[in-house]
Amino acid sequence: MYRNRLLRIGFFTFLSLTLGSCSELSDKKVLYFAHSLPTSHPVHKGILAMQQSLDEKSDGKLQIKVFPDGQLGSEREVLELLQIGSIAMTKVSASALSNFAPEYQVTVVPYLFRDSEHLFRNLEGEVGKQLLESGTEFLLRGVCFYDAGARSFYTKDRPIHSPEDLDGLKVRVQNDQMSVAMANTLGASATPMAYGELYTALQQNVVDGAENNIPSFVTSNHFEVCKYYIFDEHTLIPDVVIIGTKFWDLLSEQERKWLMDSAEESVAKQKQYWQETIVENMKMLKEAKVEFIYPDKGPFIEKAKPVMESLMQDPKLKEIIDKINSN
Repeated sequence: MYRNRLLRIGFFTFLSLTLGSCSELSDKKVLYFAHSLPTSHPVHKGILAMQQSLDEKSDGKLQIKVFPDGQLGSEREVLELLQIGSIAMTKVSASALSNFAPEYQVTVVPYLFRDSEHLFRNLEGEVGKQLLESGTEFLLRGVCFYDAGARSFYTKDRPIHSPEDLDGLKVRVQNDQMSVAMANTLGASATPMAYGELYTALQQNVVDGAENNIPSFVTSNHFEVCKYYIFDEHTLIPDVVIIGTKFWDLLSEQERKWLMDSAEESVAKQKQYWQETIVENMKMLKEAKVEFIYPDKGPFIEKAKPVMESLMQDPKLKEIIDKINSN
């Protein structure tokens, strides 16, 4: 383990030196983009669309090199690497950013966004701009939002038809305060853990279930262990493309425009990839004998209200939530 740590440190040192000097050695700049998703995931496909568009717009002068599958570390580790300037870009869940920029907590409020249309109406407007800029003081500048669908519970042995059915269940959640509060408020026993540890934890009964979107449920192979997927759709947490400010500050105005225009184009394509993937995944899950449950969301919405009420004690977050509710 110690040897692997040294190798990784050496690799990141090499990356830093290479990236820091690339603009001096040639007229080409390369932005290293690391994320934890597999290459089959629709978000990865969106990143590749951005990569292609940027290469075309800049005539090869500004490029993205993608490292998928957690090659350069976990989601949080990669965020920290952006902050110190070892790599340029990443994709993370907005919930992970709430550990750095508190404004992102609003994206984890259960049932705040009524549907996908309501979500993107806000994310592609004033609220989204405010969120993307909120991480700048933490050296993490938002570029764009990707569709990550609705997150719902899935379980091994117990179907969930109401919040009461969650009582006593250990449910894996993302390691952020809002995700823990969401699950606990709905009645589960929130159990934060690394995503990569979850499959084994489900097999060994360390946890009874988890919550995530359909594509992640499939690409993680969690459907092999969990045979109940409950469409309570408690949150619509987007993914966020981030660039470290250390690299953003090195880009010219023209290069920034190339990057932002390419990102905007990739958003539309990524949404299409997402919908296509949902259709394919639902068909495959039915064949795998996963039982889909569509509960009455009313009791879930009612029981989740304290999460929003607690967050609205903060004037800044209340202002954002009020904007979302009025849009």
